[in-house]
Amino acid sequence: MSRRLTTIVALTLVALILSTPAMATDTGKKFHYSGVYSAWFQSQRNFQFGASDYNDNYTVQMLRLKLSFDANEYLTAVTRFDIGQGWWGVDNADRTVDRAGGRVPGSGSQLFDFKDTNFLMHVDQAYALLRLADMRLHVRIGRINYSLGSKLLLDNNLDGIQADWENRIFLNYAKVSEGIDGLSDNKITDDTGKVLVDGGDAHMLDLIYKSAFKKLDYQIFGMYYIDDSYHDGVSYLPNNLNYFRSRFAPMVTDLWTFGLTANLKDKDNGWTGTFEADLLFGKDDVQTTDGIIRTTIDARQMNDINNGDLTGYNIYAKLNNDLSQKFNIGAIFGMGSGDDDVTSGDGNINKLRTSGFFYVTEVWEDSIMPDEEGITPQGLGAPNIRGYRELENTTLFQFNALWRFHPSWKLFGSYTYLSATQAVHGWHVDNNGTPDDATDDFTVIDPESSSTLGQEIDGRLDYQVVKNLTLTWRGGVFMPDDGAGFLILGNNNHSVNAWESKFMVTVKF
Repeated sequence: MSRRLTTIVALTLVALILSTPAMATDTGKKFHYSGVYSAWFQSQRNFQFGASDYNDNYTVQMLRLKLSFDANEYLTAVTRFDIGQGWWGVDNADRTVDRAGGRVPGSGSQLFDFKDTNFLMHVDQAYALLRLADMRLHVRIGRINYSLGSKLLLDNNLDGIQADWENRIFLNYAKVSEGIDGLSDNKITDDTGKVLVDGGDAHMLDLIYKSAFKKLDYQIFGMYYIDDSYHDGVSYLPNNLNYFRSRFAPMVTDLWTFGLTANLKDKDNGWTGTFEADLLFGKDDVQTTDGIIRTTIDARQMNDINNGDLTGYNIYAKLNNDLSQKFNIGAIFGMGSGDDDVTSGDGNINKLRTSGFFYVTEVWEDSIMPDEEGITPQGLGAPNIRGYRELENTTLFQFNALWRFHPSWKLFGSYTYLSATQAVHGWHVDNNGTPDDATDDFTVIDPESSSTLGQEIDGRLDYQVVKNLTLTWRGGVFMPDDGAGFLILGNNNHSVNAWESKFMVTVKF
């Protein structure tokens, strides 16, 4: 089915290209560039709520460039890459990565995938753009950004083909995974027929419609994802990402998503807003395929146990009002579905794959995730802590205010209350009395549970030194409740406040 899907999409886009004359004339090659340099000096404390001595201070920098080359009026090549992105004091250090697939426990490879982030170069995007004159059709082919709505469901750089008609109707295909990074899609089996290695691929297809109505612009979108690599007992999501997502995530073999997002801009009355609703359903076929049935949750709390059915939803509303040229107030409501039982029943799913650019708070769920676009473990959703990301099993209310007290200065503050949509259970690791032997360790779900995650107070101060140069201080304190402890530690024995402080230098050009 995945091969058929790939063939249909490819033939459709080729037919569109060949049926439309570009009528291009060479107007001379043009070169365009833009970019950003950023450095941030960060301090994190008590990210395990006092269960360990968590004390991290570090400095990170990144130079990101986006370049485009016009061959003529209708043809452009585009690339975006990161240079000199890394921790200060970690200069091309050996991260002890076994690139055949294994990892050294506790090494940086568990956090940062295989991305070469220690002052090397990493290409995020590289694609060709063709503008077809008569049909007002744009076609992109290569490594491109794929995102939906407010970046709750999908936000990644993937390889594929994108086509849009007048920037209104989009049809996009992406090859999400090429199996085991090999050319063969065959399955390797043992003498009994059990699948040892499955080299199948993963594909994604999405359709987006954009339009506007009075002061609203909106998107209606749908996405389908299929993974054919799960017959060996693991799927690409989340098992082959080479970093940890939040605990008890389902394996994803099929996924359908449908959503509606709208943006409000009412300049006359000072209102702006963003609204989104998503519905997801799919399959976790690893449960029963080829006799593979998980009876325990592994010691890393990697996957949940479900009946093979995945369902989920997201609801998001953000509203702001300019009381004056200096003052703005706002509120945010978010709700994402959760799993009421990680050992049976339906599994919960809130997204396909994201880079973490959906921002609400500084500590609980913070901006860029290290495994996709950045390199620092920011927020409790980072892989070393493994809290929830985006709106996964989270219901939140936030009130915020912005004060532009000087042409070069602005101050932002917010208060957020967070709870779990479904109660979070405690857990512990059973090592069968052999703590030095982790081969048969498994996670036990405890009866204690809680729906209270905690509260957070955040602040941000921006100073524009000169045009294109901004200095920023940002930080926050998260006050954990029982649910946060159950999720991250497995118990509610520790409740020390977690906090973060960060000073940033940003140059845009």
